[in-house]
Amino acid sequence: MKEKGKNKPILVPVDFSPHSEIALMNAAELATKLESDLVILHVVHDLNEAPGYYSVKGRGKQLRRMEDVAAEMLEEFVHKMQKKHDALPALKDATTMLVVGLPVNRIMESANKIHARMIVMGSQGRTGLARAMLGSKAEQVVRLASVPVMIVKDEKKPES
Repeated sequence: MKEKGKNKPILVPVDFSPHSEIALMNAAELATKLESDLVILHVVHDLNEAPGYYSVKGRGKQLRRMEDVAAEMLEEFVHKMQKKHDALPALKDATTMLVVGLPVNRIMESANKIHARMIVMGSQGRTGLARAMLGSKAEQVVRLASVPVMIVKDEKKPES
């Protein structure tokens, strides 16, 4: 059996959406089977490098730095996923990264920094005009990444 951490890690960018949850579960299963480390990344989108603030619910009109709120959200997201899927060792031992900037750029930089073996990310699966107008972060990552990228889509529920 290989030592834990000998393989390059799998990077999973998350935005706390259901798509991210599905991607994280797939990545955790894969990392467990490959005996790879799992790194969960959240990018705080920094518009024009201007510091941003979130208004925090339940705390009056208190404003907090986006990075501080995002760090708490990331911690809560990971804890929730670890509790919900406690049978996945890679998820239990996962590390987190929080970076600020443009998501696609920071995903690429983070993958290079940790020497990722691959990137696993969720996609909303937009097609046609919506994708052409908005662009797809997942599509951009696929085009720019120097490592394999696995895009995980949410299963479509059949309409009744």
